Amino acid sequence: MSCSAVPPPAAETSEFALIRRHFTRPTQPQRQGVILGVGDDAAILQPTAGQDCVVSTDMLVAGRHFFADTDPRRLGHKTLAVNLSDIAAMGGTPRWVTLAAALPSLDEAWVAAFAEGLFALADQYAVQVVGGDTTRGPLTLCVHIMGEVPTGQALRRDGAQQGDDIWVSGALGLAAAALAHLQHRAVLPATVLADCQHRLEAPTPRLSLGVALRGLATAAIDVSDGLLADLGHIAARSQLAAEVEAASLPTHPYLAAQRGQWLSAIAAGGDDYELCFTAPVSARSTLLALMTPLGLPLTRIGRMVAGHGVSLLDATGHPLTLAYHGYDHFA
Repeated sequence: MSCSAVPPPAAETSEFALIRRHFTRPTQPQRQGVILGVGDDAAILQPTAGQDCVVSTDMLVAGRHFFADTDPRRLGHKTLAVNLSDIAAMGGTPRWVTLAAALPSLDEAWVAAFAEGLFALADQYAVQVVGGDTTRGPLTLCVHIMGEVPTGQALRRDGAQQGDDIWVSGALGLAAAALAHLQHRAVLPATVLADCQHRLEAPTPRLSLGVALRGLATAAIDVSDGLLADLGHIAARSQLAAEVEAASLPTHPYLAAQRGQWLSAIAAGGDDYELCFTAPVSARSTLLALMTPLGLPLTRIGRMVAGHGVSLLDATGHPLTLAYHGYDHFA
């Protein structure tokens, strides 16, 4: 008689009890489009008529994408935020997510804080968790997100045109600066560190901007692996080259005052979760007018030209060389 591979009932009970306590919300009404959410073999969803579905998946691994001792509430926020950022880059509205998590142990306090952070952000953007999975293993978090965008209006990477301006939202380099401090590669003043660490651990997805860019931007991407690396995807998909002015890159005032020292972090550091997008010159005044209602700076940082690749230029128009060009998930 062969040995059974079925886990003991106690382990199964613990897993389902954890899901029931922290990831099932029976008192919350089902959001529009959710026929059946958490609790069955699969969710049943009803997409909105006249909308295209936009779908993305992101994985976060302890020791690779975040420190294992990161505050669990902030980690819950970031786990969802990085996926919301993908929907923002498509000009979409987020609707539903599933969460798969490998956990080293069933630490009730940790899971409760993580769920609190995740659901706080989900509620902010009317997103519903409709399913997922848990297992024991090295701390790994994976969100599958589904959103909607009016048919034919999604922002893509392949629409940039020669002569388009290149824009970026917010400020760059803060997350990379925080990481450099935490890894003892640099030292930041306490107040600056607080600003930068908040951006590293609790980024803000630019969803309102993504929606506002429909019909204005010709291409867009979220800055997750570093501006130069991510802009390179727009250049490649649009079969053009990108020229970026180093002095124009927006960042924290402290980093701007020492731009030479922090240029790699600003231009290529990653984890910014801002939007980089291209738009015709004729859209400049309209884009600048968006800043006040959005409460978000938008900065013109370069142009799309004939050729291939991405060039970072100094004040005289000469290319700058950086030792670091963006995050490599397998490096």
